[in-house]
Amino acid sequence: MSFHEILFPVDIALNSEGGPTRKTDIVALVSGHEERNSPWAGSRRAFNAGYGVKTIADIENVIAFFEARHGRLYGFRFRDPFDFKSCRIAESPAPDDQTIGTGDGSETAFQLVKRYASGAASYVRPVKKPVAGSARVAVDGVEQAQGADFTLDETTGVVTFSSPPGEGLSVTAGFTFDTAVRFDTDELRINLAAFQAGDIPSIPLIEVLV
Repeated sequence: MSFHEILFPVDIALNSEGGPTRKTDIVALVSGHEERNSPWAGSRRAFNAGYGVKTIADIENVIAFFEARHGRLYGFRFRDPFDFKSCRIAESPAPDDQTIGTGDGSETAFQLVKRYASGAASYVRPVKKPVAGSARVAVDGVEQAQGADFTLDETTGVVTFSSPPGEGLSVTAGFTFDTAVRFDTDELRINLAAFQAGDIPSIPLIEVLV
């Protein structure tokens, strides 16, 4: 797969601009009502990392990173400054943050997810790029030991238990995670004189499905 398991410079990422995007098709009817439909099952995040570039050294680091990814060819990890924890940004992940499944006595593999709820509606996002060593997992409220009780594939976000959780037991997890993205351009246009005058270079990134 055209993806590099490498993290975009965090100090630049955490000062970038962006967020989730949805695609909605809207048809206006003769009656004045609308029909709305979304061809996307989930959202797709887009960022401008240029807002995080503060120094000439940052520019040099971005150029090296861009060249090593061959422009848009290879995806990579990106730390979304607004959404990179299973809990609120100001909190620390706990093993009961997110419900990732219910045991049935035979299933051993569970996908990490993050649930976004507002009122009665919610959206469940698969988390495919957890940060190494960040996951805390519990079964029926009892925290499990990574290595002894479960393993985590950090490239897919799948938790695998050494023994299947019992039937009806809740499986929960807390974690930090990255977003899989790629450059959304095959050229970087950075004017050094403009940068020194305060202009921000455009470094567009777009989320990719992995």
